[in-house]
Amino acid sequence: MEKFTIGETEFQAVKIPTANSNVLMIQGSKGFLGCGYFKVEAADKLGDAVAIVTGVSNFQEMCNAEVNQVSLKARALGIVEGMSGEEALERLA
Repeated sequence: MEKFTIGETEFQAVKIPTANSNVLMIQGSKGFLGCGYFKVEAADKLGDAVAIVTGVSNFQEMCNAEVNQVSLKARALGIVEGMSGEEALERLA
């Protein structure tokens, strides 16, 4: 786990290498921003706030990418498809 900072807010970030890619997650206090390895359906079943970005290979790309999937709990925090990963993280902090 490593620290990832946006503005003055610090997040915990996890990168797990796989044979062909990486599993990426940036954790806020209310939920997390994840890469395409995560499924919104699982987050909804468990009641977690999750926003998903795809086509990313590092944490900075996650912040710049557009959110393309949102769990119900994340939607309740004001996160919607099309916003940037950084905007989603601001709501998950």
